[in-house]
Amino acid sequence: MEQIVASRILEIESGIHVQPKPQNFSGLVLVGNSKDKHVLYKRIKEEIPEAEKVFLVDAYGEAELNKIVDMAKKVVYGRIGQEETFAVRTTRRGTHSFTSIDVNVAVGDAVRKTTHAEVNLNFPDKILWVEIIGDLAVLSLTSGLEEHKKKAPDKTPVLPILKKMSIVQMPYLGPLKSAKEFGMRIGRCVQTFEVGELIVGFVGCINGLELLSFLQGVREGIESRYNIQIKSYQRQVSKVPVYVQDLYQLVRDRRGEPIIVFEPEGEKIGKLGEELVKLFKSGKRVNMLVGSREGIPSGVYRFANLVVDLTPNITISTDFAASSAIIACLTLLEEHGFLGLEVKS
Repeated sequence: MEQIVASRILEIESGIHVQPKPQNFSGLVLVGNSKDKHVLYKRIKEEIPEAEKVFLVDAYGEAELNKIVDMAKKVVYGRIGQEETFAVRTTRRGTHSFTSIDVNVAVGDAVRKTTHAEVNLNFPDKILWVEIIGDLAVLSLTSGLEEHKKKAPDKTPVLPILKKMSIVQMPYLGPLKSAKEFGMRIGRCVQTFEVGELIVGFVGCINGLELLSFLQGVREGIESRYNIQIKSYQRQVSKVPVYVQDLYQLVRDRRGEPIIVFEPEGEKIGKLGEELVKLFKSGKRVNMLVGSREGIPSGVYRFANLVVDLTPNITISTDFAASSAIIACLTLLEEHGFLGLEVKS
């Protein structure tokens, strides 16, 4: 990929110095001797998606700790206000007498004394990047927005809402292999969102082996996604419990709780934002009923608070129905300002 990026850069401006994999370190391309480095920097960002991060070099020199500190002072002077926050991000490649943490501490202290700004490691206004490449140190000062984060102050956690959701899914029945495959997809879906529970709601007399295959698939889907989550998340992960109940009996048992049916006969979901917010504001469990090859029986509609059409004139396949319903509800709740509110227990 380094060679591809280097070639693309030379297409933008020929005659410049381009060095892919400097000192044989992968993932890097150094560029120099441009007629206008600001124009080139902008064009690389706009025209070369293969370049994941693009830094405009503010200073470079020998990879010695005291010299890196001196360069950092010059780079940040007058560019970080005392009312702003900053962070230092160091990546060290090669063998040195110091560590990346040593650089962060020394440079961070120097920047703080020079600018009188405070350190914010999570969401800084400015970031000083220190890229150490063997015996070369390269510094770049950017906006904090240059760093993409999964979590941010304006991203409201949705787990409290998801925990209120009870997904009532009619089972996909038919050939055993197909039933299991659909079950796996649905299991992965509900575990991805960590909803409160999954109810497999059946109607009438059904084939036991087909139901068993579906449930085995659900279990495998939940387990596979759960195992990925516990390795990836820096928080406790909840495994979604699974129950089986006659659909009509479930509707009887849960009268008084919010019930939403997702079927094409319903109202467009875009019109139902305020009603949806009221249901989730109640603090009660919200039962979200999703059909399968056969839809939710129409008699159930009378017991539902809302009957919702997610995509008018389009039929959503069984394995995508639950995830589509969850995402649509979260989107509408956010549009109506509900996700930032405290959810009743």
